[in-house]
Amino acid sequence: MTMIKNIARNLLMVAALLLCGCSGDNNDVMAQNLTQKMNITIDGVTQQVTLVDNAAARALVARLKESPVTVTLNTSGGFEIWGALGFSLPTDNEQMTAQPGDVILYNGSNVCLFYGSNSWSYTRLGHIDGLSQSELRSFLHAGESNIKVMLWLPAATTAMLGDVNQDGEVSIADVNAIIDILLNGANKV
Repeated sequence: MTMIKNIARNLLMVAALLLCGCSGDNNDVMAQNLTQKMNITIDGVTQQVTLVDNAAARALVARLKESPVTVTLNTSGGFEIWGALGFSLPTDNEQMTAQPGDVILYNGSNVCLFYGSNSWSYTRLGHIDGLSQSELRSFLHAGESNIKVMLWLPAATTAMLGDVNQDGEVSIADVNAIIDILLNGANKV
């Protein structure tokens, strides 16, 4: 029976790795863009941001699970509001042209919310959902300074699909836990 379970475990692991885009030497799940949500509140108005799946966004989500973050942002260059987060996040900078609605990490510790566009080397965090460029300008108080912005997680995003061990990411450990559940029954979790 043990041999059958080992064979089943190996087959399930291969299937899970193929489905997840994982490799045996990489514990990260293949990047799945635009899955996690974050809220931005300015002057009592809240808009949702869809975050990309990268190290910076995952670190931001982990920080926001502890508590909301309030930052003071200022207009710069006529295309963004930006300011210091008060902590650093991992960077994966790439040359890009940020578009209206983009939420960007700059220099590892500054958040930029775009209502225009600009080309620079940034780390993408996400995109504000569902606003036109003029709505973005209004929401972000384009042209103003000392804008208080709160970043926080909606309750529905505090748990990630597939994060069986609830460590904030889906990894090989979660795949192993799922395989154990399949082979040994649901009472093992």
